[in-house]
Amino acid sequence: MTADNPLSGRLDDDDYPAYTMGRAAEMLGTTPGFLRAIGEAGLITPLRSEGGHRRYSRYQLRIAARAREIVDQGTPVEAACRIVILEDQLEEAQRINAEYRRGEDKPDDDAH
Repeated sequence: MTADNPLSGRLDDDDYPAYTMGRAAEMLGTTPGFLRAIGEAGLITPLRSEGGHRRYSRYQLRIAARAREIVDQGTPVEAACRIVILEDQLEEAQRINAEYRRGEDKPDDDAH
């Protein structure tokens, strides 16, 4: 995970099996070049197999698919990657806020 991108190293429980770059590109309906470009932009960092080959988790494919949607609308790759990161940060902030409003993180009033 990089300081600029909280998504690059985050993994889900369903990460394995991870898909090869060619298979991942095929599943996204794009090219390996697109996966390389979003990697260079810092959106996702591929996992590495024992042989050093790039592999992508299901979570990373979901992130890449969202970036591809934005790029397909005419947004440059680097900007699309930043948008995906900001969307994720907003969702996380909204989740934390909702938990707080439900009282899950409020201190006990009896503790005084």
